[in-house]
Amino acid sequence: MNSALLAVLVIVPLLAAALLVVMREPVALRRVILLGTNAFALAFAVWLVVETWGGQVLGHNIALWPDGIAIPFVADMFSALMVVVTALLSLVCSAFGVASGDDDRHYFAPLVLTLSAGVYGALLTADLFNLFVFIEVMLLPSYGLIAMLGGMSRLSAGRLYVTMNLLTSTILLAGVALVYGAAGTVNIAELAGLGKESPVVGAAMGAVLIALSIKAAVVPVHGWLARTYPYTSPAVTALFSGLHTKVAIYAIYRLYAVIFDGDSRYLWIGVLVMSATMLIGVLGAVGEETTRSILAFHMVSQIGYILLGVALFGPIGLMAGIFYLLHHMIVKASLFLSTGAVEVAYGTNELGRISGIARTEPVVAAAFLGAAFSLAGLPPFSGFVAKLTLVTAAISEEQIYAAVIAIIVSLLTLMSMLKIWKGVFWGRAHEDEVHAVSARKPGALLTHISPSLALPGLVLAAVTLSLGVGGQLLLALSEQAALGLLDPSAYIEAVIG
Repeated sequence: MNSALLAVLVIVPLLAAALLVVMREPVALRRVILLGTNAFALAFAVWLVVETWGGQVLGHNIALWPDGIAIPFVADMFSALMVVVTALLSLVCSAFGVASGDDDRHYFAPLVLTLSAGVYGALLTADLFNLFVFIEVMLLPSYGLIAMLGGMSRLSAGRLYVTMNLLTSTILLAGVALVYGAAGTVNIAELAGLGKESPVVGAAMGAVLIALSIKAAVVPVHGWLARTYPYTSPAVTALFSGLHTKVAIYAIYRLYAVIFDGDSRYLWIGVLVMSATMLIGVLGAVGEETTRSILAFHMVSQIGYILLGVALFGPIGLMAGIFYLLHHMIVKASLFLSTGAVEVAYGTNELGRISGIARTEPVVAAAFLGAAFSLAGLPPFSGFVAKLTLVTAAISEEQIYAAVIAIIVSLLTLMSMLKIWKGVFWGRAHEDEVHAVSARKPGALLTHISPSLALPGLVLAAVTLSLGVGGQLLLALSEQAALGLLDPSAYIEAVIG
């Protein structure tokens, strides 16, 4: 692949977004452009994985400007895998948005495409300042999506979301400025090892990592996520869950591996904080009474699992963390989409307000149950492979308490998933539910979740099943990505070579 083509992943979605802003009709063509752009990005991302197979790294300075001015784009196996899952989720969540009517709002499609372009840029850039820029490109359309979709509660949730992200972005920009003042560069490759060797650069990078930890919703700076994500539309919640915090997690992995060179002096802090994140996140879900708020707290808990991989910095730990990251992006989006299909069709996501969905909507019930079992770590789903590998890594690094907490949290996660199952899917349908459905759709049967609403969650549930049964392929790719973090010399050479 010509490495100059890396910029296509950002340019094409932005051009498509600009076109959709000015084009209002026909609606069918707008949907083709939205879904077609995401499908193109997915195909391109798969090609990127093929091109980076075996440790190859692609790098290009945009427009061939000199170092320090150009935006360096670099793709290795880690970033390529992230781009694949990002494109997959963008496509599936966009399809759900079309099915649920979100795209009736004129700006839904352009905002989603702009968001995805920002994510692609953040995953591919090798420059701290441009990482900040692309994160802002990702966040700006997110503000619009929250303001545009959801009930009245979205207004207070939107205020909190904007406030937290503006504060965090300020901290991130200040950290980048401090790094530049201390090292004279913000190029990630040129900063290689300086976080470990220079206390000043290490302290400045500490501010960057703190900002990224807030964006990732790590305990104790996690409360904003559960108070914002559940209050927009299901499609947007699923999209946010798969992309937003995961960009920050990806950046933490990359920056700690390259700039801190995996410095072992600070890893104990990471193990402690991530263990607390796992436990506090799952306990936060106990008192919640809506599907999305329960799932939002479980996002926090699972982020602890993912970042435990970098805290166990080593071949097995990094491989397990990367596998877990990719698995979680898919599974969590599947859960939000399957419960979101119920919410869109039945008008509520409160536990106990409806029941018997498993009898009347078996496709949606199967999608939820598969993803729920995967989240809890049951075989044969990808969550079992992810958690088994991570617990094995913790034991091999003699972090026994982290392994024990991971197992306990898995059991509590299963209990929470069964709580949703019992509160929404199990039991018999109430007679008043039939009347409520008939009132909304005269003559309709209780079974009325359309295939277009049910399919997105089912597709992702099928993916997590395939990654469990055939997990060896993704484990091999995750191992390649981990080796690239342990020895970033090829990445560095691609950036500055």
